[in-house]
Amino acid sequence: MTSSPDSGQRASDQYLRDLALLRQVRDRMDREYAQPLDVESLARGVHMSAGHLSRQFRLAYGESPYSYLMTRRIERAMALLRRGDLSVTEVCFEVGCSSLGTFSTRFTELVGMPPSTYRERAAEGGAEMPSCVVKQVTRPIRQGSSKTSVRNQEAPIPGPHLA
Repeated sequence: MTSSPDSGQRASDQYLRDLALLRQVRDRMDREYAQPLDVESLARGVHMSAGHLSRQFRLAYGESPYSYLMTRRIERAMALLRRGDLSVTEVCFEVGCSSLGTFSTRFTELVGMPPSTYRERAAEGGAEMPSCVVKQVTRPIRQGSSKTSVRNQEAPIPGPHLA
């Protein structure tokens, strides 16, 4: 059975439409990271099933939507902890986490130290670095990733599909 020349174009067009929807989801997580977001509601917002969204998001950005959202929350938490005027518990809830245990575990995985230790160290020595430098130096790196994060790269455009 052979496929028509148009079937490869249709698959490529669908991939590009899905990629645009995935960017909308990623942008929503960037904007609304502190809101209660779950894969089902994110998927409903772009008229996809939760399973399809999760698979396509991982293919495009190299991590699950949940992992991306938690990393975004931890990045914001780092900034709030450097400020020093909120407790770890207040920061946890401020960035949209509902469990202090999950927040602390994920923070430690991404940053390499518990949030309380990070807050103490930031209070001790963060004043001598400009905030733009602190933000770049302290950006969390996903486990098993290289220095260049997948999320900062464009997703590859697939070649024609042969059936």
